[in-house]
Amino acid sequence: MEDYLKYFLDDIISYEKKDNYVFILAGGLGTRLRPLTEKTPKPMLEVGEKPILERIIEQFKEYGFINFIISINYMGEVIEEYFKDGRDFNVNIQYVKEEKKLGTAGSIKLAEKELNKPFIVINGDILTGIDFDSFLNYHKENQYDITVGVRNYEMRVPYGVMVMENELIKSLEEKPTYTFYINSGVYVLNKEVVDYIPSNKEYNMTDLIEDVIKDKGKCGTYSITEYWSDIGHIEDFKKANEDVKKFF
Repeated sequence: MEDYLKYFLDDIISYEKKDNYVFILAGGLGTRLRPLTEKTPKPMLEVGEKPILERIIEQFKEYGFINFIISINYMGEVIEEYFKDGRDFNVNIQYVKEEKKLGTAGSIKLAEKELNKPFIVINGDILTGIDFDSFLNYHKENQYDITVGVRNYEMRVPYGVMVMENELIKSLEEKPTYTFYINSGVYVLNKEVVDYIPSNKEYNMTDLIEDVIKDKGKCGTYSITEYWSDIGHIEDFKKANEDVKKFF
């Protein structure tokens, strides 16, 4: 019920337009989704009769984001032809093209001149109901250099686990559940951290986070409690098509 109330409130709340950019990583090969991606780039696969990428842009637009930079590589011309400059979707879209594999952060360097204030980075295969306005404000209020959207993930071990010290058994845990926070593929970055990204080299978001931490920067987390799905496998794609009827 809470999720449905949230989406209802989103419909009646109006957000001011923002200058902050949204950088969408849409250049992946989508090998885990083959054969679906043999003729279609992964972000253009349809979920609920709309490409994933269109749904991402629509979600951001609801929260006042109108400026987008899309990083393209594999079959990028399909994405450009569909969205063009974004005018038909009431947004502004620019593109950066990876001539070679640059990782999950390397292509951000290609748009360095445009990124003059905090901006959001999102993988092009993420379907989520996150409140992007709150996400950005949280980043600013906590004065982080990087904010990583994280998701609670529980893993249950189907066996009894022995807690040991050297070779002695100290206790037994029967089928314990361990809780982790996983990277959701959504970030807010201050413009200054782009300086850490090397030019024309493969460089990942994990590399960037580690380099900022080594340099005594502030990297924080934002817990995503809303709907979230990483459409990386065929099973994820099928489930997303079921979920979209309930949540979007």
